Amino acid sequence: MLTYVYTNLWLLWLIISFVCLIVELSSGDFYFVCFALGALVSIIFAAFDAPFIAQLLAWVIASVFCLVFVRPSLVRRLHNKKERKSNADALIGRQAKVIEAIPADGYGYVQIDGDQWRAVSIGNIEIPLNATVTVMERNSIILTVTPL
Repeated sequence: MLTYVYTNLWLLWLIISFVCLIVELSSGDFYFVCFALGALVSIIFAAFDAPFIAQLLAWVIASVFCLVFVRPSLVRRLHNKKERKSNADALIGRQAKVIEAIPADGYGYVQIDGDQWRAVSIGNIEIPLNATVTVMERNSIILTVTPL
């Protein structure tokens, strides 16, 4: 059994790589991805029948390299802290078409991407049918708009 493992060390490194990737799925910190990439580098060394100590050294060096140089850029790109507006908050700043005239002191309806929203105008001005407006704010389900 040990002779099989020793003659097929690439299989050991492949198993280590898969285990690291599975553990990474539960953590999401990108540490285990670096160890998995290091194990993939060791597979290359095993393919050329390098001694186990050389494969182990390649794994350590590749993992440390990945931790120092690759992980920070992954974290920056995938865990950026920019606030992203979603759902109805993403409507602010968008343009809409008036599908029911908005009277000066009342409510009308606008349409954005096929969805209809109840709307009121800023400054209580009348906005005619088919006018293009910009959404300025959202209060519950009522949009406050201004003519474009």
